[in-house]
Amino acid sequence: MNGLPKIAVILGPTGSGKTDLGIEVAKKYNGEIISADSRQVYRQMNIGTAKPKGEWKNGAYFVDGVPHYLMDIIDPDENFTVVDFKERAITRIDDILKRGKLPIIVGGTGLYISSIVDNLDIPKVAPDAALRTELERKNPDELAQMLKEIDPESSAKIDLKNSRRVLRALEVAMVSGESFFEQRRKQAPIYEAHEFGINLSREELYRRLDARVDRQIKDGLIDEVKDLSQKYSWDLPSMSGIGYKQIGYYLRGEMTLEQAIETLKRDTRRYAKRQKTWFKRDKKIIWISGLKEFHLP
Repeated sequence: MNGLPKIAVILGPTGSGKTDLGIEVAKKYNGEIISADSRQVYRQMNIGTAKPKGEWKNGAYFVDGVPHYLMDIIDPDENFTVVDFKERAITRIDDILKRGKLPIIVGGTGLYISSIVDNLDIPKVAPDAALRTELERKNPDELAQMLKEIDPESSAKIDLKNSRRVLRALEVAMVSGESFFEQRRKQAPIYEAHEFGINLSREELYRRLDARVDRQIKDGLIDEVKDLSQKYSWDLPSMSGIGYKQIGYYLRGEMTLEQAIETLKRDTRRYAKRQKTWFKRDKKIIWISGLKEFHLP
């Protein structure tokens, strides 16, 4: 990879402290941040996505004086795919490099990060409305069984409880006739990427996550979700994300507030566990506890 432009990546499960470490690294290494968070891309969704407070100026979302890109950029009813992320991220990375600064990818969405680090060739199969409508009539178990039969490779690799991922994998396999995962081939790298993961014990991570949920409730998460639900459908990917889905149960009278909060804490912990499992597969990641252990070669 000699001669390739150098970028840094800071990753880890939700609640591990990526945002703060990213800002510290950016200040120390004259860097700018590209957010790799599939939830913080949405405008108006601030508390539930744990989006850091910032302000827009000069085409970037500034947090503590550091410009962030691909954060707070689309409305909750807009589509944003990994293909969109990769195209926009490369444009931003190249611009940062041209200005002599260090591009730093910060986030926990593994596929977003892999699209850049591994230069994934992602299938560009357009959504098929008729097929999707047909598939959406089936329950999650039926979708998972269909994927096992049509595309066993993808079935073995993706979270079968994530109905939207399963539906998309089915759609790609049925339209293209090829495995969803097989199409996401790694290509020659375009950057010299140095990946750093934040290493926390499970106990400490879960403690942080539970405390964060309590803080989100105190900061107004219920009102945020209520306001959004008056403008957007519960069926949107953004509105079925962690935080919004669980508070939705409460707002629709399907759970008590206490039940919704406990469900949110449980689902957040499960999400963090899935993220850790994803990242453990990447042997290039250097696991660190903080800035003192962050060293770019």
